[in-house]
Amino acid sequence: MRPFVGTQGEGNTYPGPSAPFGMVQLGPDTEKELWETASGYEYSDPTIMGFSLTHLSGTGIPDLGDFLFVPQVGEPKFVSGTKTDPDSGYQSRYSHDEETASAGYYKVKLQKSGVTVELTAGERAGMMRMTFPASDDASILTDLTHVLNGKKWKVIWSHLRVEDNSTITGFHLVNGWAKERALYFAARYSKPFDKAEILSDGKPVVYNTYRFRSEKEATGTNLQFLAHYKTGDRQTIVIKVAVSAISAENALKNLDTEIHDWNFEKVREQTRTKWDKELARIEIEGSREEKETFYTSLYHAFLAPSLYQDVTGEYRGLDQNIHQAKGFTNYTIFSLWDTYRATHPLFALIQAPRDADMINSMLAHYDQSVEHMLPIWSLQANETWCMVGYHAVPVIVDAYLKGVPGINRDRAYDAIKTTATNPRYDNVATYAKLGWVPFDKENESVSKTLEYAYDDYCIARMAKALGKRDDFAVFSKRAASYKNLFDPSVGLMRGKDSQGKWHTPFNPHFYDETAGVNDFTEGTSWQYSWYVPHDVPGLMALMGGREAFAKKLDDLFTFKEADKSKGVSDIQGRIGEYWHGNEPSHHVIYLYSYAGQPWKAAERLHEIVTTQYGNKPNSLSGNDDCGQMSAWYMFTCLGFYPVCPGSDYYAIGAPQLRKAKLNLSNGKKFTTIANNLSAENIYVQSVEVNGKRLDNPFLSFGEVKNGGTLIFNMGPRPSQWGTQPKIPE
Repeated sequence: MRPFVGTQGEGNTYPGPSAPFGMVQLGPDTEKELWETASGYEYSDPTIMGFSLTHLSGTGIPDLGDFLFVPQVGEPKFVSGTKTDPDSGYQSRYSHDEETASAGYYKVKLQKSGVTVELTAGERAGMMRMTFPASDDASILTDLTHVLNGKKWKVIWSHLRVEDNSTITGFHLVNGWAKERALYFAARYSKPFDKAEILSDGKPVVYNTYRFRSEKEATGTNLQFLAHYKTGDRQTIVIKVAVSAISAENALKNLDTEIHDWNFEKVREQTRTKWDKELARIEIEGSREEKETFYTSLYHAFLAPSLYQDVTGEYRGLDQNIHQAKGFTNYTIFSLWDTYRATHPLFALIQAPRDADMINSMLAHYDQSVEHMLPIWSLQANETWCMVGYHAVPVIVDAYLKGVPGINRDRAYDAIKTTATNPRYDNVATYAKLGWVPFDKENESVSKTLEYAYDDYCIARMAKALGKRDDFAVFSKRAASYKNLFDPSVGLMRGKDSQGKWHTPFNPHFYDETAGVNDFTEGTSWQYSWYVPHDVPGLMALMGGREAFAKKLDDLFTFKEADKSKGVSDIQGRIGEYWHGNEPSHHVIYLYSYAGQPWKAAERLHEIVTTQYGNKPNSLSGNDDCGQMSAWYMFTCLGFYPVCPGSDYYAIGAPQLRKAKLNLSNGKKFTTIANNLSAENIYVQSVEVNGKRLDNPFLSFGEVKNGGTLIFNMGPRPSQWGTQPKIPE
């Protein structure tokens, strides 16, 4: 497992330690102002600013990076400085030759100070071990103003308190992507301070002034803390840290409950043991590179959503009130436009108890929402309203229909139906009335129509399972709304206005996120026209049948002008107009199996796996998006993929590993075997599931949930396998 994968380029992962789904994510920050470095760490950066306590994994928008700790030697600096002139501030050059990372552990040597920093993390608390050279002027700065801000977000208030000669607590309120995000921290130092200073606006606070009650306590928007030390050669100072969304008192409770002593190695080993348990949920055979790539993907998928609940059971709710979690563990960071596709379907198989907790967290969000909405993209007691659709719906429906225990079906159904009929959300009412979202009323209208239609299919599935016939009819009709935006004159999806007139002029390859009116979300008509995962036969009929459908898929991959489209410079993983670096394309290759040409799926899947994934820092072709890029890879390696979460089947592609075993949450084991798989033998010749020949390129959920074996026989040339598909209803 290699935590540096995805830290260079567009992956936006971070290399620091975290427990599985942990609440703290200690790690180095090399950048805080560039939008493109949302995790705070970019492998190609030459300097490190310091080490903060929280990080997002793989997102396209920056936030978190709370409470930066910076060891220094010599005259302390209170500004970060620049990469080109790090001596102007506290950041320091470093070398990758002196940097390592593994599950639950990170280490680096800072060249300016000569300090070696080691990090490890539990669930709510972590440890920093700093080894200093001999110095009369050693110090550790804590910067409360530091957040990953993309030059937009800022700390609007903070508080800092020196509790005793080796403990500090603090708080800041951040106006960021999460508009009102409150976070507290506590830190205990193994060596008492030789001298302690609180600074405001770079100056020590003075007792009994207008602004400060004491030199040991301060409030403001620009607070820092400086612990001074005299150190011997290779003297180690350990800092125990913890966070809470509730209070400084709770941060101390989290710290003292989870880390009882100063044994850094014990915490590191405990977290490593937790990761060994979680990563063993899938066991694979393969080369060293294949294992490192696969288990790094599984590691990334298990970083988020993250725990958002103190040891007391308390958490901050969407209503900004303090709640007690009863009967579930509360989680946050729901990147649902991304993770409903493959990450949560993977959780339903191998992380079912956590998946139920996450869904109950979504239902708590719904209960606390003034608008009675399930989360869209929620972040630490805030709704960011990022992306489109209401994709908590497929997560809930998929889990319920796949038998994930611990979900109140009536409460869940009420939440998904109410969310989908909220008249204030992105013209859902107009969509329900007209059968499409009109572009003259709503931006990204085509994407919203298509994504609403899919979500409505999921609601119809659950309504049917619950015997709600009227709802089944209503949402089934809404699920067919995609047909209203298919323009037969161009053979693609196209925007309509409120009067039913096509959006003119129309360029099916147009992509410009800065344009005033754009009918598509992070994509073009050529990409989004495939987004009918719930009714591929219906889409196929609109496109002229199976052969025409397959030919149009070919054209998607061979389009030669894609790189010239305006605004695509930051879109990675391009093959023609297929962009693997972004989620709208993730199911598209599997549509070849629906069209009876699975060998073409095998070719493209092999191409993607071998060119856009790997075990190097630059091996991810796009934002990992809280594990979705990684989950796509893992399902693809297994040989099947959830094209339509909420249905009861998977589409079969072509396996990329010789053998893999899923240890399912229900105690069963499901094994995939790819006989004769090699770099040349990429084509499926035949398939057996539990001893039965399977000619159809679809695998039922029932065959997986009960355990068993899926055997692929591979060869060097296309075969007749899967060429007469029977698409499940």
